[in-house]
Amino acid sequence: MSSNTVFEKIINREIPGFFLFENKDCIAILDVFPLRDGHTLVIPTKPHTHIQDMTSNELKELMIGVKQAQEMLGQYFDTEDFTVAIHDGPLAGQEIPHVHIHVIPRQQGDGGGSLPLMWPNRERFTSPPLKSLEALHESLTKT
Repeated sequence: MSSNTVFEKIINREIPGFFLFENKDCIAILDVFPLRDGHTLVIPTKPHTHIQDMTSNELKELMIGVKQAQEMLGQYFDTEDFTVAIHDGPLAGQEIPHVHIHVIPRQQGDGGGSLPLMWPNRERFTSPPLKSLEALHESLTKT
C-alpha cells in the first residue's frame, strides 16, 4: 500500500532518503534541495500537517531529534549556530503536508542571517501601535 506524502514514502522505505538517524519517533534526512550544505529535515514518523495536532510527547521527541541533528551537524561543520525553521501549514510555506523541522548549520559568511533577511523584497515591517498590541494580547489571553 502506498503512503500519502513523500516523507511517509521515505519513512516506509518506498523511496530512498539520505538518513542521518532514525528512531521510533522521528527521522533526520538530508534535504535534497538544500539551502546550504548540511540542510537537514527532522520529521516525525507519525504524519501530522500541523504542530497543534501533535501530542506533547511527540513534540518532545521531535525536539530531541532536532538536538541530535544539531549535535551531528555541529561536529561535522564545526559550528554551534543553526537556523531552525518550521513551516506550519500551507499558508506558512509548508510544501509537504507533514510536519518537519529544517535544521541548517550556519557558518561565518554563509550568506544567511536573521528572519528579515529571508524576505529581502518585503516592505520593512514597523511595530503596530501599542493599543493594537494591547487589544490582541487581551483577546488572546481572555479566559
